[in-house]
Amino acid sequence: MSFSRKTTILLAITFITLMLVACAGGQEDDNRANDDGAEAEKGGDLVIATAADAVSLDPNGSNDTSSLDVQRNIFETLVMHGENMELVPRLAKSWEAVEDDVWEFELEEGVTFHDGSEFNADVVKMNLERLLDPDVGSSQTFLFEMITDIEVVDEYTIRFTTEYPFAPLPGHFAHQVSGMVSPELIEADYAAMEEGRDPGAVINEGPIGTGHFKFDESEPGNYVRLVRNDNHWDENALLDSVTFKVVKEDGTRIAEISTGEVHVSNPVSPSDVNQIEQTDGLHVAEQASVRLDYVGFNMSKEPFDDQLVRQAISMAIDKNEIIDGIYDGFGVVAEGPIPPDIPGFDDSVAGFDYDVEKAKELLEEAGYEDGFSTTIWTNDKREQVDTAVNIQSQLEEIGIDVKIQEIESGAFLEQTGNGNHDMFVIGWTNATGDIDNSTYSLFHSKNVGHPGNRTFTENDELDELLDQGRQTPDASSERFEIYSEMQELFVDLAPMIYTHYPVHLLGVRDEVKGLAQIPTGFLILDEVYIEE
Repeated sequence: MSFSRKTTILLAITFITLMLVACAGGQEDDNRANDDGAEAEKGGDLVIATAADAVSLDPNGSNDTSSLDVQRNIFETLVMHGENMELVPRLAKSWEAVEDDVWEFELEEGVTFHDGSEFNADVVKMNLERLLDPDVGSSQTFLFEMITDIEVVDEYTIRFTTEYPFAPLPGHFAHQVSGMVSPELIEADYAAMEEGRDPGAVINEGPIGTGHFKFDESEPGNYVRLVRNDNHWDENALLDSVTFKVVKEDGTRIAEISTGEVHVSNPVSPSDVNQIEQTDGLHVAEQASVRLDYVGFNMSKEPFDDQLVRQAISMAIDKNEIIDGIYDGFGVVAEGPIPPDIPGFDDSVAGFDYDVEKAKELLEEAGYEDGFSTTIWTNDKREQVDTAVNIQSQLEEIGIDVKIQEIESGAFLEQTGNGNHDMFVIGWTNATGDIDNSTYSLFHSKNVGHPGNRTFTENDELDELLDQGRQTPDASSERFEIYSEMQELFVDLAPMIYTHYPVHLLGVRDEVKGLAQIPTGFLILDEVYIEE
């Protein structure tokens, strides 16, 4: 993709983002005026068609997007992201670094959980200790592993001491893994663990948070239904309920949004955008993302333990074929793992040029002049399957025979976390807004497997840079210099084919008002209503 086309897309995305922000605002009460001036109640039962089922409703139980989409409406975090990824208060009304390695958070008062339990500093301590508990086994403990002490200062003040100065900590408290769970439910879950049940089993069956919506019921594989929390500590949501309905097939989602059986299709395949836009009563919402889509190599297996092989495959892939042919241009070529909107992104770092002949030379140098056979795994989402097919076709040109294995989303995450794959197609969303989450999560040797490092990258030089990056003060120019050096290393190591930074696409019925989506892809639902 040429620079001019990138610029055009980014400018268009920026305009769309500003328009979404403008459209989402201005809702100051729970009623609206009809054309005749009479007041009509805002509400409705929103149905969102999702491509995959939530793996877990326990914030510590899974890090997949489908799970987080549901969880963030039940469980609130201390901090949250605004529509432009800025950090804004939620359960914490303020925070500050009182020392280089000490953060103090002032908490909201008068907050209660859906079961009536009170929220306070003791509850925050209890939740963080559970998150860090090895017996619970959260895959995301690395987000808070730098915390060495949790001190309850008073009922609504809590301090976190870190092993080293860690400026991004507030952003980590915006990650849904830190969603606050009812203390009574945590106690019940621990009691169940003592009886031999899996960690999070009780929480998953009946999640209880402080959020705008309460868990009502679920049918695994089919739907999760939430109802409005009428006693929210801030302002009640407008919707009466929201149902996350699992509709795996793209065509079925389009059919159901067209008939009004569902109100939102999340996501919309790029190839379906024109159909939606040409259908009366429907529109497509676009949002720039902080997501990377990539094709990973399992570096713990031959031949992908050979850097030359990884570089050769990276050179053999024309990324524009994927972006234009599969995503209809809704995306920007990726040169590395860090999305352009994340502070610290270095646009001077260039990836490998598309060069089939050079790729063949590297394969020959690695001892694979006749190529080899391998597999590429994908979940059952259309674009990811199509990406696997495209990779399969392009690699034929350098003598690599690729067999595609399509796996259901939950099993796909489990199997790739266990390292059973060769190559795989997946994506990663930066859920904290800090560059550390696009790097440490995906590449540090501590995080191999389920935490995020599914390429099984283990490199001492990279580990050292990753450690330095998260331990260097955020305001220091030295920090971004570290990440610039790191980005050069990401190109050279080639643990994955960085395909593109996608655009989030939603299909929305026109009667849905107040809907907004942030760059992480999560929907903001507390001001949504359905216009009758």
